[in-house]
Amino acid sequence: MSSLSIREARARRKRRIRGRLEGTPARPRVSVFRSNKAIYAQIVDDAAAATLVAARSVEVEGAGLKKSEVAKKVGELLAQRAQDKGIERVVFDRSGYLYHGRVKALAEGAREGGLVF
Repeated sequence: MSSLSIREARARRKRRIRGRLEGTPARPRVSVFRSNKAIYAQIVDDAAAATLVAARSVEVEGAGLKKSEVAKKVGELLAQRAQDKGIERVVFDRSGYLYHGRVKALAEGAREGGLVF
């Protein structure tokens, strides 16, 4: 039995997480995508199949900051935009990424911005 590649392991974790999580109109889902250079987050209502709010690291003033600090600012920006739309309670979908580093920083920034997971 061979071990899984990093991509295959993440895809397996993502399927397992998405089997349990669902964004509803009352509690939409925060979906995270992390690349080597940037981080993206969006709030999705799965019932309507619509993105309600989105934020990305390109929109944040990140000159001279570490990537995890930029991710925290993205979380705060996402929370601010969500509150402008009247969204307060969400479920967090880490998309198969481990909950540390930039993903954790984004979640903490969103919590500090006022979102409740």
